[in-house]
Amino acid sequence: MSVSVCLCALMWLGLLAVPWRPWSTRETLEPSETNLDAEFADLTVLIPARDEAECIAATLNSLAQQGKISRIILIDDQSSDGTAQVAAALGLHNLTIIPGRTPPPGWSGKLWALQQGYEQAQTGRLLLLDADIELSAGVLQALYTRADADNLALVSVMARLYAETFWERLLLPPFIYFFKLIYPFALSNKPESGVAAAAGGCILLDKTRLDSVGGFEVLHDAIIDDCTLARLVKRSGGRTWLGLSQSVRAIRPYSSLAGIWSMVARTAFTQLRYSIPLLVICTALLVISFLVPLAGLFSSQASIVLTAAVALIAMGITYWPTVRYYNLPTVWVVTLPFAACLFLAMTWTSAVRYWRGERSRWKNRSYDVEGE
Repeated sequence: MSVSVCLCALMWLGLLAVPWRPWSTRETLEPSETNLDAEFADLTVLIPARDEAECIAATLNSLAQQGKISRIILIDDQSSDGTAQVAAALGLHNLTIIPGRTPPPGWSGKLWALQQGYEQAQTGRLLLLDADIELSAGVLQALYTRADADNLALVSVMARLYAETFWERLLLPPFIYFFKLIYPFALSNKPESGVAAAAGGCILLDKTRLDSVGGFEVLHDAIIDDCTLARLVKRSGGRTWLGLSQSVRAIRPYSSLAGIWSMVARTAFTQLRYSIPLLVICTALLVISFLVPLAGLFSSQASIVLTAAVALIAMGITYWPTVRYYNLPTVWVVTLPFAACLFLAMTWTSAVRYWRGERSRWKNRSYDVEGE
């Protein structure tokens, strides 16, 4: 026990000390001004939408307040809830609605929808936007400013997730926290780093760069398509940037544990490259990092209790910026070990599904190990 507790404490103190600070929330993008007359003549917005009738109006209306966008293409991915009708009723003059075709074998639904919009895009830049993402006024200009200032081929923003219910507050801030630990934003944003990441909900992309890497066809079967796209862009010599934003909001609620479980299990084992050794390592790391220090608090040896307390305090310090970012009371830092245990269970759910022949499941579509 003493060795494992010491190892745990060293891990958390080491995480605090690394210069790229993956636990921080310093990489942010917020609008500095609002200009309803801003011109985006070189931009096409691509929105893949499958059963998004509840969200699509808010998403499209938020785009309308960004300025004059050349074209918005909504790809209605065989929705059954009237998504296309809701969008058409808004009467946006620059909106084109494409009825999506059935994905070919091997294509994920979202990427096939994006491919259909991409085939009709003629502008120099693309904005890839999820149908449940709402933008505050001025966000698009802020994306342009960031891209132009640093000569970026890809600018991506991790949306602020909807977190109002108990389960959302317990699990969605840690979801962002763990994503940043796996893909440190500071490293991803460095051209010389091998880390590459993006958040698929909101991506401003140079179309010429996308053309040069082969379009969406080259990543047609990717489940974690955003990070795959970022990796391809970086490998081709393009610069990328990923950050957080309070002004880019995911408006779909995940009010139940089951909904969050499905969302995480969809890609968790993919993050581990379907590797059993990596799954075992991940399990061991989570047990050592989160359960061992809790167990150490109940030791009869004072030195072990003290070391466990140091580990838990360091853990809380790393999680506190995310808790603050979501405007939660500081006491929520103590819930991280519980959330970690649930995420581990979700990861094992993802692995079991894969071993049963199902690579991913989302919105009434299932992708098997061999393809769709």
